[in-house]
Amino acid sequence: MDQIQHRYIDVRGLKLHVAEIGTGPSVILFLHGFPEIWYSWRYQMVAAANDGFRAIAPDFRGYGLSEGPRQPEKACFGDLVDDTLAILDSLAISKVFLVAKDFGARPAYLFALFHRERVSGVITMGVPYVPPSPPTYDKYLPEGFYILRWQEPGRAEADFGRHDAKTVVRNIYILFSRSEIPITKENQDIMDLVDPSVPLPHWFTEEDLAIYGALYEKSGFKTALQVPYRSFDESFNITDPVVKVPALLIMGCEDYVLKFPGREEYIKSGKVKEFVPDLEVIFLPKGTHFVQEQFPDKVNELILTFIKNHISS
Repeated sequence: MDQIQHRYIDVRGLKLHVAEIGTGPSVILFLHGFPEIWYSWRYQMVAAANDGFRAIAPDFRGYGLSEGPRQPEKACFGDLVDDTLAILDSLAISKVFLVAKDFGARPAYLFALFHRERVSGVITMGVPYVPPSPPTYDKYLPEGFYILRWQEPGRAEADFGRHDAKTVVRNIYILFSRSEIPITKENQDIMDLVDPSVPLPHWFTEEDLAIYGALYEKSGFKTALQVPYRSFDESFNITDPVVKVPALLIMGCEDYVLKFPGREEYIKSGKVKEFVPDLEVIFLPKGTHFVQEQFPDKVNELILTFIKNHISS
């Protein structure tokens, strides 16, 4: 990990943190999810560099070491798409493979739609491509569903505020590593779902947690709650929602996201390929929502094999 270099790039009025390793001509840009940061790609970045690629992982605006917007309540997914373009332009990178996890899949696929000429391929983990539209979680899931709770202004802030940042990240990692959707009872908050005695997943160390905790202590959760959770109804004026680049979806068989209404059928029935025709789907047995940290060697192999097969796209 010591080989990974760090820099700041001035992007649309903010200083965004970028981690980077490798000097190869082909570039892989990694986009994190929540409650993650650039560090969640540590294994993939080193593997990519060792295989001759240039690996870059920014912290999204308001996450980790990147500056947050002056009005975080107005942050949106569109900002992340524009930031991605600005980062590539600043680094004089003409084309990339995008690798994204969790909500990072949305800006990755939006970037592929809006800037097709800059994208060689897209790999996502934990979240398939779904054409953006207002969410309908409230029609199918109870009020205690974690996304509905976190969309409510002030609710998550009060819940998280009872703990330090390290404990919040710890609890979310434990919750999101399970195969069931986090849903509370009426008189509970999301942090109440984790007993303090429950250990971290064996593949996520106390040292890892300390790094995450320190960076979220710096950034806080205000922007992270806005994007993604309070920005899902954002409109993008997309005329053609079909993704026209090669793509790979890696899902853990025990990823709780598969329990979202209709999600597993959407993937396994092949309906997702109506919107991503050149899509390969791989399920990892025993894989959770954090497959890139849980099974880094296997995920590295899948990523690098896919990229080598599409290197001239």
